[in-house]
Amino acid sequence: MRDTPPDIVVLGLSLSSSWGNGHATTYRALLRALAERGHRILFLERDAPWYAAHRDLPAPDFCRLEFYRDLSDLHAWSRAIAEADAVIVGSFVADGVAVGEFVQATARGVRAFYDIDTPVTLARLGRGEHSYLSPDLIPGYELYLSFTGGPTLDLLMRRYGAPAARALYCSVDAAAYRPMDTPLSWDLSYLGTYSPDRQPMLERLLMEPARRAPELRFAVAGPQYPDDVEWPVNVQRFEHVPPAAHPAFYSASRYTLNITRSDMVQAGHSPSVRLFEAAACGTPLISDVWEGIADVLLPGHEIILAEDPTAVLAVLRNASPVERNRIAVAARQRILGEHTSAHRAAELVALLAEARDRVRQDMETERAS
Repeated sequence: MRDTPPDIVVLGLSLSSSWGNGHATTYRALLRALAERGHRILFLERDAPWYAAHRDLPAPDFCRLEFYRDLSDLHAWSRAIAEADAVIVGSFVADGVAVGEFVQATARGVRAFYDIDTPVTLARLGRGEHSYLSPDLIPGYELYLSFTGGPTLDLLMRRYGAPAARALYCSVDAAAYRPMDTPLSWDLSYLGTYSPDRQPMLERLLMEPARRAPELRFAVAGPQYPDDVEWPVNVQRFEHVPPAAHPAFYSASRYTLNITRSDMVQAGHSPSVRLFEAAACGTPLISDVWEGIADVLLPGHEIILAEDPTAVLAVLRNASPVERNRIAVAARQRILGEHTSAHRAAELVALLAEARDRVRQDMETERAS
């Protein structure tokens, strides 16, 4: 690939390890779908020890994955970055501001920022925290790809000068995430890394229902939960479930829980990758409430919304198997029809082409003047 420049270069948080982050599964689904469309992709990942110790995809078959130690090491890939049709820098990349400055100075193709954490990013910018993105960098990205849609896109363009902010939601690899013939083990499960701002809602919508209903079974999977969390006795804990085991985990659940980070609840229009994955596995979802969820799954028909333990227990105790199956089937049909990685790859290709045409038009206008 050093001799044959890739079509797309991605500098992201992690592709090799899904431990403690939701970025890896997002990138894997999207990049595999792009490869199936014939794109050559180079993914550059900072060689972080915490991911190196938990790599579950060290050698992907759909792109070239390379690691760099630091910013000086990244310069070895200058030619690939310069000659690629598009270079995408992801959110939460270590030294992301310096990486972005290097990309913007080097890349001759479309330069894009892929924000898998848009509300978190905006909150950090509002506090003057610029660990991976600064306000000065945003206008230099011809395309700002956002995990959050709705009014946030206008905010990015109006306040921060993004030339084009477009929603690019997460998605699901339909070949990897599907229903499994697995015995039901839990009445309600949750899959997600610990986050302080999600923990109160996990307490409200899973742990308190577990305390009130000792006859029911629950499961929570994900790393980094503090040792002082007091888990009810009927909550089974898993430190980490790798992506290959996600379908079996979801399929073993009568229902699974979707919980959204507080910044994303406030912004709205920020669906989680777990929502897409669970629905594709045919597991009905109970979710917290946020604006824009109806644009993804229709409440009461394709997803169940709950705001307190009583609502959760009403579903777990009273919903019939027929109703449970109806919601699961409807959600799976919706996700497979609109939110697979193939859909998202097609959207990305169109957005990159739009950005490329806009840059060319701007250059022609500037020359003409």
